[in-house]
Parts: sequence; structure tokens; C-alpha cells
Amino acid sequence: PAPNLRPMSTIGPGKPKPIPTTWAPLIAEYLNYLAAADLPNTTIATRRSHLARLARALRCPPEQITEQQLLAWFGKQTHWATETRRSYRTTINGFFRWAYRHGHLDTDLSYTLPRVKARKPMPRPTPERVWKEALLAADPRTAVMLQLAAHGLRRAEVAVVSTHDLIPEGPSLLVHGKGGKRRIIPITEQLAATIAAGAAGHTPGAPSVGWLFPGNDNGHLSPRWVGTLCSRILPDAWTMHSLRHRTATLAYAATHDIVSVQQLLGHDSIATTQMYTLVDEDRVRAAMLAAATGARHLRAV
Repeated sequence: PAPNLRPMSTIGPGKPKPIPTTWAPLIAEYLNYLAAADLPNTTIATRRSHLARLARALRCPPEQITEQQLLAWFGKQTHWATETRRSYRTTINGFFRWAYRHGHLDTDLSYTLPRVKARKPMPRPTPERVWKEALLAADPRTAVMLQLAAHGLRRAEVAVVSTHDLIPEGPSLLVHGKGGKRRIIPITEQLAATIAAGAAGHTPGAPSVGWLFPGNDNGHLSPRWVGTLCSRILPDAWTMHSLRHRTATLAYAATHDIVSVQQLLGHDSIATTQMYTLVDEDRVRAAMLAAATGARHLRAV
């Protein structure tokens, strides 16, 4: 089987939880179908995680699932953010549609879950105080993860950073993003030196070439475990994702170039980048005063 489809019998840092045996063969076949469609490993891992959680919660084989059970479980997840709910719906609908069309199930449950309307989230950048205190509290390995996140990398992108991705000129870093997309971003001299030292730079005895964070997920740490390690250091509800909001907000404040911020974060749409960018309150006030007074040359203090 492909590396991302291998059975997992134990639970540990970065290891997915096991799938119930009544679901495992069908889920494995579906994940192989996604791999054949050339979906990135990160997407396949997300689909696996969603289906594994569904299987553990419903406690019956997939052929016995009813619309009522599926709706009841989906509705009970009141703690989910809107985007999480939308992602789970995509996974579940895709799985049941595939299973029905390929003759694995007699009923198509892909029309069971209601459509989840997208909501425009408010930007929530990590405050500078929180960011600096987290760096001071972090062990050397986690500190490197936080620095990469502060350069705009997602946790899945941080997990697969390698010394081979370093571009000395600039310096810059080749980032392996969502959907198999790649981008090159500028990085600081300090971060470049850290990446050049490899895993040995933060963990004595570790390799100096290759994955920056070696682990058991195809040779590197899993994105989930990277996120867990950083969340343990960041207080309250601040996360690696809020660090991306910080990157967007600071980058836009410095340049007022939303296209450059979009490229830095690896977004397909400028609209998505705008959701990450908290506009300075003084600029909003200046815009309001200009509109209210008819002045065209008011500037934020």
C-alpha cells in the first residue's frame, strides 16, 4: 500500500488513531481512489482522519448507517468552527458518493448532510506579546516551528520543510503548499541558517541533511503533531493559524500590497487573504473621517 495508507496499530506522537476494523477496508480503498486522482497526501490524511472519527463515533459498519444517525452525529458537533463543519461535510459526502457509485453500499447518503454556508471570519492575529513569550518558552525544535509559522507557513508546510528546500540566494525557501502547489518565499538570514543546519541544529544527534523535523509520517513529523507541539506553547486559543493571521496583518501594514501578501501566504484568492488581514484601526478611522468630511488627503496617524 501507499505510505499514507499503511495500517496504524498504535497511537503516538503524529500517528493517526486506528480505524475500526468494520470500516478499515472500505476507507483504505477510498483513500487509494483519492491517491489515484493525485490528491496531495495532506488532503488524503485529512479525509482519513475525518472518516476514522466518524467510524469510531457511530460504532456500526458503514452499510448499516442511516440518514438519521449521520444527521444526529453531525448536528451534535456544536464545538466545530464553520470551516471545520464544511470540511467534514466534504469528506463524508465524497466518501458515501464514491461508495454508492462503486457498488460498495446500496444507499447513497451523500445528499443527507445539509449545505453549510461559509462565513467570513474576522482576522485574529497573534499579539506580539504572545508571540515573543511563546518563543522564549519553546524548546529549540518548537521554536523553529514557530519561526516558520511566523513566515506564513501552514502546519502542513512546516512539517515537510527540508534542507533541500533552502535557496541561498535571497535567502528564500521553497514551500510545499496545499494541493501540491509550491511557492518561493523570502526568509530571514537567521531562519536560513537554522534550516541549513538541519534537524541537528535544534536536536543534537539528529541528521544535518534532509527533513528539518524527522518523524514517522513518511520520514517527517505529521502536520497534526506539529500543530500540537506549537499549541502547547501558545496560550489560550492562539494557534499556528493565528500566526498566519499575524503574518498577513504585519506584511500588509508594511507594504499595503495585498497581492504580495497573497503570494506570501499561498492563497488562491485575494478574498481569502483579506480574511487574514486585520486593517489598522487608525486607517479605518481616517477612511471614515475622509468620507464624513469630504477631505481627500486625511491620513492615519
